[in-house]
Amino acid sequence: MNYKTIFKYTVLGLVMASGVEQAMAQQDPQFTQYMYNPSNINPAYAGSRGTLNFFGHYRSQWVGMEGAPKTASFSAHSPIGDSRVGMGVNFTNDRLGAMNENNIAIDVSYTIDVNHEYKLAFGLKGTANLLNVDYTKLKIFDGTDPVNNNIDNQFTPNIGAGAYLYSDKAYVGLSVPNFLSTDRYDDNEITTMRQKAHFYLMGGYVFELNPSLKFKPATLIKVVEGAPLQVDLTANFLFREKFTLGAAYRWDASVSGLVGFQVNDNLFVGYSYDAETSKLANYNSGSHEVFLKFELFNRRSRINTPRFF
Repeated sequence: MNYKTIFKYTVLGLVMASGVEQAMAQQDPQFTQYMYNPSNINPAYAGSRGTLNFFGHYRSQWVGMEGAPKTASFSAHSPIGDSRVGMGVNFTNDRLGAMNENNIAIDVSYTIDVNHEYKLAFGLKGTANLLNVDYTKLKIFDGTDPVNNNIDNQFTPNIGAGAYLYSDKAYVGLSVPNFLSTDRYDDNEITTMRQKAHFYLMGGYVFELNPSLKFKPATLIKVVEGAPLQVDLTANFLFREKFTLGAAYRWDASVSGLVGFQVNDNLFVGYSYDAETSKLANYNSGSHEVFLKFELFNRRSRINTPRFF
């Protein structure tokens, strides 16, 4: 069986297998348009585009709910000259209620050729986390509840790793962006939040339906200790290498509509809207997400089929 066949069955198998699991909220920030910026969760992606790549992402979740998550992310990555090494930097600000968390990560990847079509990259991620918690923003209904001192820029380091197998038409990635479990606040009696290792498995394949239309199914599966799987299923269509239209389903959580537009060879912009399918739909008006991707020194002329991811 050749690599192309392996990829097709792997991706379709991931989609089918993931359809029987339940989902629940995770501690790490989540994005509906995950397929366009995997470097947040997989350091092996750094440099794989063959360009200097900038990506900005903003998500406002559960609009209308007080203290709902708001996440802003920025990343840049590039191959280092003509070497097999790639490097990247990621910054994420995640706000949730009284909590304001900043993550700065450095990615390093190394790529080997599997054959003339497929490449396999390995990556390492080093992360610095700064946590702020303002307990005065919380509403206390029981005066006997303990009130903690505010947390100001509490620093915790972490390390992660990933592998990324890809071609111009397909990809499969496995990663753990944070190996170390950390207690955000622990006075031997009260633990405010414990951050556990998250495991990510993602895959996608581009089917060329005709010269003007391409179809890409994709999936992202997230696993954390003590919780069921969280599964994202996505289907995007690319029209005339310019306009992207798609839909997504987060298992037991939401359905989404996705759009994107290739402004020119360097600039791609996109938007998505999530409608809740859980009981939370009674308390919010959905989630909005926008992103912008900009590439310099585009080597697309070397690629027979545009990457679409």
